[in-house]
Amino acid sequence: MTVNQILDVKGKEVHSILSTITVYEALRIMGEKNVGALLIIEDNILKGVLSERDYARKIALKNKSSKETFVHEIMDRDVVTVKPTDNLDYCMDLMTTKRIRHLPVLSDGQVIGIVSIGDVVKAIIDIQKNTIDHLDSYITGTKKI
Repeated sequence: MTVNQILDVKGKEVHSILSTITVYEALRIMGEKNVGALLIIEDNILKGVLSERDYARKIALKNKSSKETFVHEIMDRDVVTVKPTDNLDYCMDLMTTKRIRHLPVLSDGQVIGIVSIGDVVKAIIDIQKNTIDHLDSYITGTKKI
């Protein structure tokens, strides 16, 4: 399965912000959208990612104020991305080795979606379930509807 196939199922909606808003405002948007990370896109260019983890480690644990700190001060600028044609094994390897939970998807330099660790794990579980069902029906000689 490819990243594009995941996006076909989950959708290609991307939530983005500007780096000039406060971390508090970014957290409010994360809460409204029920997401764990926001992309920072300015002039149609991916500039960074802000995640709940960034807030926890760079604001909460350092006793900073989210209402007085701007996104550009704590966002991750070293963004790891994938292409629509990349497969799940590659995504899982990136997420594991880089210790990240979100992968923006780029096509021709433009963001076309984002996949999370949850999206990848769900897809892998679905593939395994289908394989198990197929093997079960092969062994028992029955077809599942």
